[in-house]
Amino acid sequence: MDREQLEQKLASPVPLFPLHQVVLFPHAVAPLRVFEPRYRQMVDDAMSGDKLIAMATFAGGRWKREYHGRPPLRPAVCVGQIVQHVREAEGRGVIILQGLCRARIAFELPAHDDRLYRDAMLDLVEESAEDESLAHYRETFADALESKPLCDFRHAAALAEHLREPELPAAAVLEMVTISFVDELESRYRLLAEPDPEGRARILSRELAELAQLLRRAEPQRRVETPKGCHWN
Repeated sequence: MDREQLEQKLASPVPLFPLHQVVLFPHAVAPLRVFEPRYRQMVDDAMSGDKLIAMATFAGGRWKREYHGRPPLRPAVCVGQIVQHVREAEGRGVIILQGLCRARIAFELPAHDDRLYRDAMLDLVEESAEDESLAHYRETFADALESKPLCDFRHAAALAEHLREPELPAAAVLEMVTISFVDELESRYRLLAEPDPEGRARILSRELAELAQLLRRAEPQRRVETPKGCHWN
């Protein structure tokens, strides 16, 4: 789906699927189990239309008390498209959602008796042309993924190779690095909410540096043989 098609799709309300521990990114895929009645209805409605769902995250801690209501949401979302839907017993199921683009919640539509889930009008986040400005980061990240300690990670070599392939869009490749190496929820949200590709590259640079530093500190403990069931502090 190209950008013009996305703009046309986002001229209509998009269902919101807010979760506490899931931050979806463009180019990523997420398997999601659907069992609550409101989200089963949401998936059914999406499947009968353009299959779009916006993954959102909760703002603050009110969602713990108001989960079944309408607790506040953070503004940045990722619009995804259902690429697979497996139905299970009693209307439950699993969807595979592929991230398409960043967007922001412009406003939510009022609750409606016939619609159990939340939906909103979204503003598509504009992406600037960034390949030249990201060339330095591509090279730096590739070097880091080919060196200790990050080279020991699964997919590090493949990602380094992709970073060095100039025909691949820089923003897309950096998104792949983010998906593979950034796990912490707040960091993932910051990367989702940052509209500028170079700004995301700066955040990712700090995240990779902190991860490498943490692994170097842990390396002596990993090398020293410890008694079974014990570890060094």
